[in-house]
Amino acid sequence: MKKVISLAVALVLCLSIFVGCGAKEVNLADLMDKMNSEYSVDATKYETKDDMYKYYNINADDIKQFAAEVGKSDTDSKNTEVVLVEATDSDAASRVETALTNRYNSIFQQNASYSAEELDMVKNCKVTKDGNFVTMIIGEKASDMLTMFNDSIK
Repeated sequence: MKKVISLAVALVLCLSIFVGCGAKEVNLADLMDKMNSEYSVDATKYETKDDMYKYYNINADDIKQFAAEVGKSDTDSKNTEVVLVEATDSDAASRVETALTNRYNSIFQQNASYSAEELDMVKNCKVTKDGNFVTMIIGEKASDMLTMFNDSIK
């Protein structure tokens, strides 16, 4: 009987270890800093959840953490816009995805009207959702930045 109880306790301990391994903590602000240094992005940071509502219509209650930057108009990064959000839950992630898709569509339409050159770059960019993480990465190095992001959350 003692062997059965010991085996059951050992099994429960093993299972609890595996459950804890599923979630990886990622600091999005640190990741944004890494992207900036690796891809030489010169951008203006959005600092508060109020900024996220003002520029993207994302409610503060839907955000667990975020990092967002928009390229400065007088630099090579002027057409770069990087938004990384960890939503509070899956429903919030869907709302964030909708808000960022609306912003992406607005950028697409703006470039379709004014800059065919920039439109090609925007066409190669996208909004992504992976669990509670949602991104909108627009820029010349968007694919590389998205790969860095995906590697960080896995």
